[in-house]
Amino acid sequence: MSKKLGLLATLYFSQGLPFGFFTQALPVLMREQGYSLQAIGLSTLLALPWALKFLWAPLIDRSTQAKASKRFHKKSWILAMQLAAAVVLCVPAVSAYTESIQALMIVLFTLNFIAATQDIATDGLAVDILRKRERGWGNGIQVAGYRIGMLVGGGVLLILFQELGAKATYLSMAALTVLASLPLGLTPQAKLGSRTGEQGASATTPLPRSAPSSAAPHFLRRAGAWGLLGLIVSYKVGDAFATAMLRPFLVDQGLSMADIGWLIGTVGFVAGLLGALLGGALVQRLGRRRALLAFGLLQALSVAGYALLALGTPSLGTIYALCAAEHLAGGMATAALFTCMMDWCRPGSSATDYTVQASAVVIATGAASALAGFSAQAFGFAGHFGLATVLALLGVVLVFRRFPKEPRWHQASRTLA
Repeated sequence: MSKKLGLLATLYFSQGLPFGFFTQALPVLMREQGYSLQAIGLSTLLALPWALKFLWAPLIDRSTQAKASKRFHKKSWILAMQLAAAVVLCVPAVSAYTESIQALMIVLFTLNFIAATQDIATDGLAVDILRKRERGWGNGIQVAGYRIGMLVGGGVLLILFQELGAKATYLSMAALTVLASLPLGLTPQAKLGSRTGEQGASATTPLPRSAPSSAAPHFLRRAGAWGLLGLIVSYKVGDAFATAMLRPFLVDQGLSMADIGWLIGTVGFVAGLLGALLGGALVQRLGRRRALLAFGLLQALSVAGYALLALGTPSLGTIYALCAAEHLAGGMATAALFTCMMDWCRPGSSATDYTVQASAVVIATGAASALAGFSAQAFGFAGHFGLATVLALLGVVLVFRRFPKEPRWHQASRTLA
């Protein structure tokens, strides 16, 4: 199992690496060159491929099924995207447009498209090779690897950008991307083949023998799919709705930019990382449903803590403790949710099924974050965090009432239909 987890960790790390750098560096560079706050805000649309990746996910599943799978595997897709990302990162390093914001936006959008496509294949590969008992750890590693990639990209490489310049930074990212590809590249395809994938997937999501996976309908056309997506979406909306206004809240509490960076970038990061690993480890022991309920409740309670903070004048120690608790609970809840999303994938369409679910989470949490400012403006921070708590608790209630007793797709369909 350790080899599988290490392989997946490097792939998710390479996704977070450029994303962490550009999400930290691009707003600063744009502001230094005189761009408006509205333009800086709209630059987040460059991440649109992550929300829309479900549109081309079926292409990857179709290309790796049946006869095509003898020539092209998920491994092939992943390595091709890793190489493409490295090449794209080298372009600004060797061109005359290194400092051009417009050129960097094109690079970022292209990297997001490449990384989203790599993520489709990587998620499908994870579903295929991880057995049921390994999926909790696998999803903990997924969240942790991506977070570490963002930390390196948004921290270490940002410092490198300041010290050594843009070209060295882009070449460093390209080199790290290539290095992160080596574990998968050195793993024989036989160890990633369909036999392991079938055992891992069929243990939880068997299809009727009369319905081959290649003829199965798209995820969204399956009975109960929309109800299942509603459960998935509601589980993380409350937390996203709350944390979108966490930084403005901390500013109003008198914290400096350095304080906020240390609090969220260090304390919050470590707590979220530990939460993802702890949640992944406990999912198998507690069971999927109980893990979602327990971690979701902890997530809601930590959000409620923000509402209590907003009602008074909290000490810096209290803010640190609650921020760490919220990131810890959020990491645990995310790992549990992603594990269940793997269980709800069908053999032969793992990349598509997981991607549809993941895209739903991205779209819903993005929309919640976009609306959070209106809520905080209308109700104040205490009212906003209180509303976020209600939304978080709603997700727990939906899990309690509508979660399938066993993680089998046909049972989920009957339960949620």
